[in-house]
Amino acid sequence: MKIEYYIVTVLLLCTNLVFAQDAKFVAAVNSTQVGTGEQFEVSFSVNGNGDRFSPPDFSGFQVLSGPNVSNSITSINGNTTVSNSYSYVLVAVKEGTLTIGPASMVVNGRRLSTSPIRMTVLKGQPVQQNNPSQNAPDNTLEQDAPTDLSKSLFIKAIPDQTSVYQGQQILLTYRLYTKVGIVDSRLDKLPDLTGFWSQEVKDQQQQAQWHVETYKGVKYNVADVRQTILFAEHSGNITIDPFEMTFIARVPAPARDIMDQFFGSYKDVKYGVKSTPLVIHVKPLPENGRPEGFTGAVGNFAVSADVDKTELKANESLTYKVKVSGSGNLKLLKELNVSFPPDFEKYDPKITDTIRETVKGVSGSRMYSYLVIPRHQGNFTIEPLHFSYFNPAMGKYVVLSARSFKIKVNKGTADSNVTAFSAANKEEVKVLDKDIRYIKTGEPGLSRQGERFYNSAWYILLLLTGPVACIAAFMYRNWSRRNNSDLVKVKSRKAGKVAVRHLANAEKQLGNKNEFYDAIFKGLYGYLSDKLNISMADLNRETIVSSLRTRKVNEQLTEQLTDTLDRCEMARYSPVTQLSEREVLEKAKHIINSIEDEI
Repeated sequence: MKIEYYIVTVLLLCTNLVFAQDAKFVAAVNSTQVGTGEQFEVSFSVNGNGDRFSPPDFSGFQVLSGPNVSNSITSINGNTTVSNSYSYVLVAVKEGTLTIGPASMVVNGRRLSTSPIRMTVLKGQPVQQNNPSQNAPDNTLEQDAPTDLSKSLFIKAIPDQTSVYQGQQILLTYRLYTKVGIVDSRLDKLPDLTGFWSQEVKDQQQQAQWHVETYKGVKYNVADVRQTILFAEHSGNITIDPFEMTFIARVPAPARDIMDQFFGSYKDVKYGVKSTPLVIHVKPLPENGRPEGFTGAVGNFAVSADVDKTELKANESLTYKVKVSGSGNLKLLKELNVSFPPDFEKYDPKITDTIRETVKGVSGSRMYSYLVIPRHQGNFTIEPLHFSYFNPAMGKYVVLSARSFKIKVNKGTADSNVTAFSAANKEEVKVLDKDIRYIKTGEPGLSRQGERFYNSAWYILLLLTGPVACIAAFMYRNWSRRNNSDLVKVKSRKAGKVAVRHLANAEKQLGNKNEFYDAIFKGLYGYLSDKLNISMADLNRETIVSSLRTRKVNEQLTEQLTDTLDRCEMARYSPVTQLSEREVLEKAKHIINSIEDEI
């Protein structure tokens, strides 16, 4: 037995030496000449089992997906070959001769590097340039098996400030920290943000922007999963509830046999994550120095006013415009206190917003357009508009004034003259003669009592309508109780209608990637939960497939459904290029209709 043990040990050492001598780490692309905006694939392959893979510098290229890892083992006539491959899908963003730098990996204790690849990029479609390092997690971080997953995967709620004035804007970022691979994710609960007026930041990026950040001395892959701008509605300490998500994390697992030791072993773990509750201290706006007419504007603003004409005839219209621009609670501004001459008839303003929500806050402008009509001729003055706001950076109120306008009103036409009525000891009232209802002359059109509606056939019919309607309502109530007594059947019967509402919302979100795929996902999951009588908490890929097979649903239809669900889940972190959003929507409708036909 000892001799056999020594022989096996020697053979294994010899095998390792052979692998170490023959190990090759090479890079390849499917084409060395591409156009800007054209996708291509680059792969890095090693004929052995390596670890600590370091990707190259992809300067001049945008990473669409990757690294996509694949392993293979081939045995021919007793000769066993093992290979590992890491591939990326790239797109060139600028013309010229570019170089994909060398990648490196540790194989059998030695660090190997690939040769650089020279690419010729011709003029093609323009591409928005992004930092490639921000499009995917850094896979060079250590991937040891975590003993406590809460230290390897968590979400932090990060406000740009925790002490603000009432109405001052706050940027709240929910940031994901991870040292493990993420296979899937699901949003479980958004905080209700009671006490705040909120506005989500509209991110122009098409996928999550990853970077490496050191937190408490440990490096993590980090991405911002949601950013919201908040405006406190009242003073005091306001608590923001946790933000909750569920992830499928891929973590290293103990090797169960020699093959796991050779290739490495992983397992997928379902793990719920929620951020720590956050307390924001909101200070009330100071009473000292508060201007008269202050309506709650907080930020940094400028104001201007203009009129479309300074001379017109009586009863013609005049447009008076006020523009408030800057950054702050623009969408919460109240109606301005504009003072017009008594002879000017004023209508409610038309409000036009040109406002952006970015990581720098809410900024832009709001335009108030007042339509006013002078009713008398003469020379009038529109007094200067006074607009006040509180500047939190300076900690004090600011009062701005717009310019005044001299308006000359000439005599109007005869059919639009103003008639003025006055009475002793009463205020003068001015109205247009076309607004007066004059005394009606001629036949009054009266009739004798009983000749019209009373005691007619229609009168009797309407009297009978009440009892008949009560009997019909009673019968309908009994029918409705019987029809809706089985809640499972009711939910299943109405599942299609509920899904149609979600898909209609998705159709409105075409072009808005995150909201579109979120609506498709909710529509399919809500439909399956009601149709299959499975609670949302227990609804996952396995239970869906098992329940559809139990109901003998076509396997091809089941595969289409799971493929669509996977596409919606992964859309927020990587681009979807195989199908357009319109095709995904039509595919979801077809899946629901097909399941309705089969079940």
